Amino acid sequence: MTPELTMLACTLVLALLQILLPALFRTRETGTAYNVSARDGDGPPVGKITARLRRAQANLFETLPLFAAAVLIVHVTAQESALTLYGTALYLAARVLYLPLYAFGVPVVRTLVWCVSIAGLLMLFWAILFTS
Repeated sequence: MTPELTMLACTLVLALLQILLPALFRTRETGTAYNVSARDGDGPPVGKITARLRRAQANLFETLPLFAAAVLIVHVTAQESALTLYGTALYLAARVLYLPLYAFGVPVVRTLVWCVSIAGLLMLFWAILFTS
């Protein structure tokens, strides 16, 4: 398996973690009985950290399909290079850092880290479109 595919696999593990964390925090807010019920009622208000974790999850899921597709295109077309390696590493590292920054409500740094993840994604796009 190429390093780029390994980074994609690690990103998918991160995505699973970002599904589980908000669910775990929400269960702590509502209790297990509510969580295993049909949840016909709204339940208690969503807590601040749970809401942040949900937003961080939604943010990852906005770019994850683009990242996955780009990594797969790189792999299928055998365009792996230093640019694609660094692009995938930047994307994954930034996404890992983004989660706690968002959960703890760190404002400006969180946005800068998001920009780094987008830079990693753009590196993949560049490699696909402009190198051969």
